[in-house]
Amino acid sequence: MLSTSAQFIAVMDADLQHDETRLAEMLAILRRDEADLVVASRYGEGGETSLGLTTIRQFGSRMATYGAKLILKTKLSDPMSGFFMLRRDVVDGVARKLSPQGFKILLDVVASSPRSLRVREVPIVFRPRLHGESKLDSAVALEYLGLLVSKASAGYLSIRFFLFGLVGSTGLVVHLTLLDILLGRHIGFAEAQTAAMLCAMTSNYVLNNALTYRDRRRRGWRFFTGWVSFAALCSLGIVAGVGVSTLLYQANPIWWLDGIVAAAMAAMWNYATSSVVTWPRR
Repeated sequence: MLSTSAQFIAVMDADLQHDETRLAEMLAILRRDEADLVVASRYGEGGETSLGLTTIRQFGSRMATYGAKLILKTKLSDPMSGFFMLRRDVVDGVARKLSPQGFKILLDVVASSPRSLRVREVPIVFRPRLHGESKLDSAVALEYLGLLVSKASAGYLSIRFFLFGLVGSTGLVVHLTLLDILLGRHIGFAEAQTAAMLCAMTSNYVLNNALTYRDRRRRGWRFFTGWVSFAALCSLGIVAGVGVSTLLYQANPIWWLDGIVAAAMAAMWNYATSSVVTWPRR
């Protein structure tokens, strides 16, 4: 979008599910200055999705649409549409606020706009896919959820931070579960805490590589070198976490609370270093 000087910009998929004959009508609306944004809606009056979406996909799309409506300043029947046209000045006004992750650009544009946009909708029949494959998977669904959180927080919480925290919560489960098991086998707290933190760190690395930093994903030999750098960076957090939590445990042996303290210390250090060293911007 930023590479063109065109006054009007259209976005649509290339798999032929969108009705390209609607482009002329959308352009005419913008040229008559009747709207800032024209959306080809699958859910407005006259729209249809049964040909292009399975029952499960329709349900998921409806749920995603409902979630999007909760944070938008502008009323849209299909904020998840991938087919729309807008004025260049709208793009310029939101460009710096757009997320570098995910592909629900319409939702991002509308949620990021500093003003309520004038919107018109034209109905489309969403056709069966003729080429390509869907990008939708569990990771995309989580990225979408992260986008909603990011926009609801006015951008203070990024999608990547949300995903990093989500992965961290699974690491906490791994950490506390293993710590409980090892302490139940009468292993010393310092030793059990160290093993639990190392296992949680490895789990976090694998999940962050697959999800949080999938646009910078390390593969092959780089996967293992990435784990080494991640482990090296996390080692300081582990040392501090084990030391502080061990002192707390000796003073007041509440194993789960002391485990959370250690995990929190390690998590803050991990987030501060992983984006720069382990998964640097390419």
